[in-house]
Amino acid sequence: MAVTTKLTWNEEKSLQKLLGNVSLRLLYKYSVHGDSIGDMPNRCLHQGSTITLIYGPTKIYGIFLLGHCPEMSKSFREPNTFFSFSFQRKKTMEMTAEFLSSTSNIICNELIFEFCNLSKHLSLDLYSERIFMPTISSKQSKLKYGSCSQITECEVFRVEGIKDDAGYINRIMRATRHRSSLLADLRAYRPYADLVSEIRILLVGPVGSGKSSFFNSVKSIFQGHLTHQAIVGSDVTSITEQYRIYSIKDGKDGISLPFMLCDSMGLDEKKGVGLCVDDVPHILKGCVPDRYQFSPHKPITPKHPSFITSPTLKDRIHCVAYVCDINSIDNLSSKMVGKFKQIQKEVLNCGVAHVALLTKMNNCNEVLQDNFLKMNKSMISQSQIQNVNKMLGIPLSNILVVENYASGREMDPLKDILILSALKQMLRAADDFLEDLPLE
Repeated sequence: MAVTTKLTWNEEKSLQKLLGNVSLRLLYKYSVHGDSIGDMPNRCLHQGSTITLIYGPTKIYGIFLLGHCPEMSKSFREPNTFFSFSFQRKKTMEMTAEFLSSTSNIICNELIFEFCNLSKHLSLDLYSERIFMPTISSKQSKLKYGSCSQITECEVFRVEGIKDDAGYINRIMRATRHRSSLLADLRAYRPYADLVSEIRILLVGPVGSGKSSFFNSVKSIFQGHLTHQAIVGSDVTSITEQYRIYSIKDGKDGISLPFMLCDSMGLDEKKGVGLCVDDVPHILKGCVPDRYQFSPHKPITPKHPSFITSPTLKDRIHCVAYVCDINSIDNLSSKMVGKFKQIQKEVLNCGVAHVALLTKMNNCNEVLQDNFLKMNKSMISQSQIQNVNKMLGIPLSNILVVENYASGREMDPLKDILILSALKQMLRAADDFLEDLPLE
């Protein structure tokens, strides 16, 4: 009978993504192969890099080792790349990890990882079904310092397809930590001076540029799995025909976060097709209600039964994101550029903050520097970025690049970093708008 893992399909896929699209092969399972630490290396020796998963009642703790498992009779005295992580079961998978150099050893039926340059160690005792987490690991795992935790299962996987490069693993871990930091910042975000309860961000751009996909991508990250609430497509005409104001919840049953994404009909270079530019001032001022049916030939007027005649600050748009396919920027027609400039004029007249969001970037690795905080200089110098800067006068720091979740079934930490960084910059721009409002 085949031995199977306790991981869910989504958990296993997330682990594979964490390590860079690797494959996992189950080598050892405590409940099947024995409760002695000695049984573990017998099955895992000379298998290359491994990942050990230790299951608690509600959490899973993981230990990744770049290199072979230790033999029963000796320890590794040369430092090995090692990191530990944890995540809550059946919830949004967010891993916190610490990248360290370590030696590993088996002593008295315990598997021990000793942190180099630190008087700390992490130990696993299968016989007594306990794991000891030192301060450096307990802090990230939200356990009490130096605590022991009961375990219910232990599994060891061979990691196939991993790059045998400590620098590569280090970058993955730093990406994971940066993603977690961005999520924490966005969850803790509150609009400037509490002037409004929620920031409203308007997405406007050509048909098929990725406006609806950006909302779906943001929602997917906070849900922990891919979602497709907003209908997307690649038709020659806009799939989005209604004005939609989307809220975003933190988890399936979580609270609504203090920002909303407002999706509009796609722009078209032809007259009488796509979003009517005359609708834009009313949208910016908060006069257009959710689910308003756009008419390319006729803008909304105060006579419309659902027109909001006395909008407050909370109804207004606080930031506009001009959305464009990065692969199409250099080929925008003069008519489309004219529509962008017409909309930009209305945005400036209303004093609303604005950014550019370039979608469909095919290689996330080429965008960010190693610190994941800024775009590479080579990326900034690309013609698409420079053209947006000249076309709309948007500062380079407010020209954002993402790759949306338009297809596929798996999440990607690097995609998440770009999407969350873009959202964070939009909120900063909105705060600047709020701070600049007249005192009255």
